[in-house]
Amino acid sequence: MSNPQQLRYSKEHEWLSGADDGASTVGITEHAANALGDVVFVQLPEVGDQVTAGETCGELESTKSVSDLYSPVSGEVTEVNEDVVNDPSLVNSAPFEGGWLFKVRITDEPAELLSADEYTAFTAG
Repeated sequence: MSNPQQLRYSKEHEWLSGADDGASTVGITEHAANALGDVVFVQLPEVGDQVTAGETCGELESTKSVSDLYSPVSGEVTEVNEDVVNDPSLVNSAPFEGGWLFKVRITDEPAELLSADEYTAFTAG
């Protein structure tokens, strides 16, 4: 399992891209997708919602369980991935590409986000 170097990661297993057009993309990691099993339903925040770092902003339901989705940063949701809403299996098949969840205009970023190497070590431990 390879975590893209250009992303940053939360200990709740979300990833965060750098800002593109003022917004960063959020998704869950391959590690989280594998742990969840087959994702069958996603509930995402809505465009315009304010999300808070470390707080629940949605949920992912799989054949195994229901898991909360946490925002890795604080900010305003600018876009949600309707493809994932319509086909939740994208979270499993392409967690770092087509399976992204939402975009956020960041107002506050916690210092504890991890680099790819730090996240890999965290999940190995």
